[in-house]
Amino acid sequence: MSDIIHLLPDYLANQIAAGEVVQRPSSVVKELLENAIDARATSVQLIVKDAGKQLVQVVDNGIGMSETDARMCFERHATSKIKSTEDLFRIRTMGFRGEAMASIGAVAQVELKTKPHGAETGTRLLVEGSTVAAQEPAAVSAGTSIAVKNLFYNVPARRNFLKTNAVEMRHILDEFQRVALAYPEVAFTLHHNDVEIFTLPAGKLSQRIVGVFGNNYKEQMAGCEEETPFMSVRGYIGKPEFAKKTRGEQFFFVNNRFIKSGYLNHAVMTAYEGLLPKDSHPFYVLFIDIEPERIDINVHPTKTEIKFEDEKTVYAIVHAAVRKSLGTHNIAPSLDFQSDVNFAPLQPIRMQHGGEGFEKEGTFPGFKVPSSPKKASASGWEQLYEPLRNGQPMQQQEERITSPSGMGLLDDTFAAPMTTSSKTLQVHHKYLLVQVKSGVMIIDQQAAQERILFEKYMASLQKKMVTSQALLFPQTIELSPADSALVKELRAEFQELGFQFEDFGGNTIILNAIPADVQAANEKELLEELIEQYKNNLATLKLDKRENLARAMAKRLASKLQPRMSDLEMNSLVDKLFGCEVPNYTPGGQKTLVIMELNQLHDLFQKG
Repeated sequence: MSDIIHLLPDYLANQIAAGEVVQRPSSVVKELLENAIDARATSVQLIVKDAGKQLVQVVDNGIGMSETDARMCFERHATSKIKSTEDLFRIRTMGFRGEAMASIGAVAQVELKTKPHGAETGTRLLVEGSTVAAQEPAAVSAGTSIAVKNLFYNVPARRNFLKTNAVEMRHILDEFQRVALAYPEVAFTLHHNDVEIFTLPAGKLSQRIVGVFGNNYKEQMAGCEEETPFMSVRGYIGKPEFAKKTRGEQFFFVNNRFIKSGYLNHAVMTAYEGLLPKDSHPFYVLFIDIEPERIDINVHPTKTEIKFEDEKTVYAIVHAAVRKSLGTHNIAPSLDFQSDVNFAPLQPIRMQHGGEGFEKEGTFPGFKVPSSPKKASASGWEQLYEPLRNGQPMQQQEERITSPSGMGLLDDTFAAPMTTSSKTLQVHHKYLLVQVKSGVMIIDQQAAQERILFEKYMASLQKKMVTSQALLFPQTIELSPADSALVKELRAEFQELGFQFEDFGGNTIILNAIPADVQAANEKELLEELIEQYKNNLATLKLDKRENLARAMAKRLASKLQPRMSDLEMNSLVDKLFGCEVPNYTPGGQKTLVIMELNQLHDLFQKG
């Protein structure tokens, strides 16, 4: 039998490695920016054309490379960072595996110009598909310039999988922001199609945050710092009142390397517990400094996921640091130890006579205190049987019934007339009960509204039948760079839904109109929630832009509709639900209704 195992050719091995390292233009941006940082650059320029498909160029003033190093950097597993096994556990640089340049050179046309400081001449190197096309001396500036042209030119299938320019540019912005935030002492610039996007001078972290996200961040940042023998935490968190409906500006850096960690995010969110509105997300940029021996960063090709030796301790310190910062800046509620609570003067409570007892004036409207609890205790239960004594059916009795304790058995907010003529009954403002031939149908009110709205918006997007309402006062909305790029990418779809906006420069838009059936209030919050839901769908589902946006719009609006409904509104909701193509489920697969058969109801009351 002949041998069948053989070594892969270098160009093919590099292309396989490129499949992990170079997934899109932003992958190239990440690797080149990190190389510039490792080269101890103090100024870095990023130049992009056609969202990186045509050109990604990084120019730095770092230490540069010799002629031999320039050639060696394109070899597989060639690195200046690792010399022994022990070095793997003391990594403080950004790159170390020596795969990036070899992978990039395998799927693009690369021009490298470099010169060490003090050298008379530099080196120019051309690489195409892992092959060195030319190498020659050149008169260049000190530092390194790497131009990556025509990405995936020799792998058409990979190039066809690239998204639109707006999508790819959004990913490039993400990578650029992460590196720029991690190294505020380094000056950065970004140009796209000869247009300047960012100019970030070297400075403090607070200045870099404002430079990246905008001047409105000046007043919402609170410093965060905690030193322990195990690790240290430093950075900035956002004040609760500035929390957004999108979770974009949340960054963790471990030893200046950006990471993604739902575990640490939970530590931050629990520190904010009780301070944030529902579905709101605070801003934070937090740096964790820890001994390299206590972490493992070599667990993911992009190195955005790491393992901690002691995760629970890291969690506790991050949580304590954020909580301390909130207390230091008088954001979190705290006890006043200066006053003696035993002798605090009592505040007079003004009472006014209400319909049934006394109602406290001011803060808690609707909370009713019985005028005579003892009297209610004596007669409360008797009220349950009063209708029967008078010959009235129970369902027609709409008077408030109080328990012996004086609290309402049926609170006013949950009371609903149960007349025999009503087709549909609302339960706790969440569910609808409908009598059907086989038993009882229970409808989830919010899920039903989500299905109805989704099909409505999908029809609107397909037929391009736009109905908008102009805002009396157009809203100026400032977005993060990533969200701004997303909104511009979805401009056509937003307009087909009924949103009308125009660019105001930078990352700011002016919202002039919203869909006709959306209540005109908190337009900025609506847009932020819509973007957040769209991004959540994008991360978990494979959907086209229209369906994703329709799902996001339906889910967000369904959660905001008024829960209390009249008989007419309830019956209309049921009719609309069964007018849908798929009435049984929401777009996300949640049930909108269940049916309890008569025999199931009968079994509930059978004796065991």
